[in-house]
Amino acid sequence: MNITYSIAHGFFKLLSRLPFRALYSLSDAIYPLIYHVVRYRRSLVRKHLVTSFPEKSKDEIHDIERGFYHFLCDYFVEAIKLLTITREEFLRRIKFSGVEEMEKCFDEGQTCAFILGHYCNWEYLTKVGLALQRHPDAIMGAIYHPLNNEVFDRLFIEIREHLCGTCVPKNETLRYLVNYRREGIMSVFGYVSDQTPKWNNIHLWLPFLGHDTPVFTNGEKLMRKMNNAVFYVEITRPRRGYYNIDLQLITRTPNELEENAVTKEFFKRLEETIRREPKYYLWTHNRWKRTHEEFDRRFKVVNGKVIPRGEEK
Repeated sequence: MNITYSIAHGFFKLLSRLPFRALYSLSDAIYPLIYHVVRYRRSLVRKHLVTSFPEKSKDEIHDIERGFYHFLCDYFVEAIKLLTITREEFLRRIKFSGVEEMEKCFDEGQTCAFILGHYCNWEYLTKVGLALQRHPDAIMGAIYHPLNNEVFDRLFIEIREHLCGTCVPKNETLRYLVNYRREGIMSVFGYVSDQTPKWNNIHLWLPFLGHDTPVFTNGEKLMRKMNNAVFYVEITRPRRGYYNIDLQLITRTPNELEENAVTKEFFKRLEETIRREPKYYLWTHNRWKRTHEEFDRRFKVVNGKVIPRGEEK
């Protein structure tokens, strides 16, 4: 595995040293292969777009679909570029707003949490520490689920930790949070919260893009436990290679809100973001593979726990 990783790492690092213009030319070359030849998850993407936007015409759906696959190829080369990008080039291309509000929280001893979806290039959020003025040593925690492919798992950890950022395995998040608090270290952890939970983790269903959608609530539980200031992250792409990342404060007192209020607000804002520019959402993820009808048929909630029907005690 070390030999395989060394070869792959060397190749991608060499690739990342190409200028953006060359990388986008590579993206343009990859696009027809992914979209027309491999047809990567095209039927799933088409299904998601049609059911999410029933008001749109066939031509509009096709335009979004093609735009999405173009962006997916751009996402890949942009992520690779993060292996070697300089601080100066990154800050020239990425504009942050709302950072002052986050630093104000740090000034007052309150740690923060970002809640975001798979929209635009979410990998860039791991570099928000580069925009900090008064708290350059604050920890930027990127919560991630280890990939099955060890080569790509190690590669993406390096991408997310280059310049700044600390990768935190999903199952160890609380331990990291508690340790940083104990040591008096300011931190902000990013929760990409629009994945599909496993059956036993479904505790809330919300309307999202025209679907009855099972959603994660564990992120909000951690935010409440740590009394984080919670920011919704809206990423926009004014033109190719440039992003605006807006940190929008949802609350500094999550425990004063009703249960699941943060999660509901997140999905409301995320849908508004997607509807403005739908091609930048990750439509290849099989987000609605679990239905409410199947859940009710197979499972039951007992004392707050999801258990298979027939196993109630």
